[in-house]
Amino acid sequence: MLYNQILVRYGDLTLKGKNKKEFLNRLYRLVKIKLKDLNVEIINTYDRIYINILNEDHNNIIEALNTVSGLHSYSLVVKCESNLEVIKEKAIELIKEEVKTRTSFKIETRRANKKFPLTSQEISKEIAPAVLKSSQNLYVDVHNPELLLQIEVREDATYIFTNEIKGIGGFPVGVAGKGLLMISGGIDSPVAGFLAQKQGIEIECIHFESTPLTSIESAQKVVDLVKVMAKFAPNNKIKLHMVPFMELHMAILDNIQDSYKITIMRRVMYKLASKYAQNKGILCLINGESVGQVASQTLQSMSVINSVTNMPVIRPLATYDKNDIVKLARKI
Repeated sequence: MLYNQILVRYGDLTLKGKNKKEFLNRLYRLVKIKLKDLNVEIINTYDRIYINILNEDHNNIIEALNTVSGLHSYSLVVKCESNLEVIKEKAIELIKEEVKTRTSFKIETRRANKKFPLTSQEISKEIAPAVLKSSQNLYVDVHNPELLLQIEVREDATYIFTNEIKGIGGFPVGVAGKGLLMISGGIDSPVAGFLAQKQGIEIECIHFESTPLTSIESAQKVVDLVKVMAKFAPNNKIKLHMVPFMELHMAILDNIQDSYKITIMRRVMYKLASKYAQNKGILCLINGESVGQVASQTLQSMSVINSVTNMPVIRPLATYDKNDIVKLARKI
């Protein structure tokens, strides 16, 4: 395979001011953890990460990077010497590998190395005719090209690529502290957990299980959902607390008027969750509530339920509709 590196971009993390170093160091550690079992070499620089592919399948690397929050994007690249003829040769090889059918293209060059004798525009003008001549399938479209051949001439080498894979974005998991996710067996709470992790919150999970009032399968489903979320966590692990809730559940069913049962049950769950969180130094509760989705998720109900705790309650899905949540759940 022609590609010999993956170029990883940080995006907005480079704008974090005084916290920038902490954010980038944490992100680098996460990337190292996620790639530790792969045959790669990781090179950390002040504005990006380079991953030497060695003899690893690049798809395995990209799959691992897809679980790292805080990454803006990444590209498979050809790294070569900053010599015009070598750049031209590698660009032609890359086009021959990428282009199989009639395709419009454009070349964009960035010359970060100002010592290189040609300007960005001059490099593109030199490379374009040779690339165009090398393939009968290519034609130029500078406004809406199907393929964008990008050349970056930097101090150490030149990088050539045609792709940009979008990362999760957000912030590295853990940089915002820890939250406690109240997880049910549905899809809303694990999606909320993913979004919390994306924003830098490391999570623990708590589930109130009422077997045999509820099935053992529903408890196993929670375990399975946490395993999926753990792909995005440091070391691929999330702590899950299974709280035996059957006796309290029965007491509520036997003693509370029907119209208040869900509200009282949720208040009890909030109270227990916040007590545990406070004892462990966890900074917030997280749940999958979406405003108005069910009767217990109206603003009035949320206010009544919330009143049992003074902890911040993060609701990442508050403004999502069900279709948006399902779409994101499938992607995760």
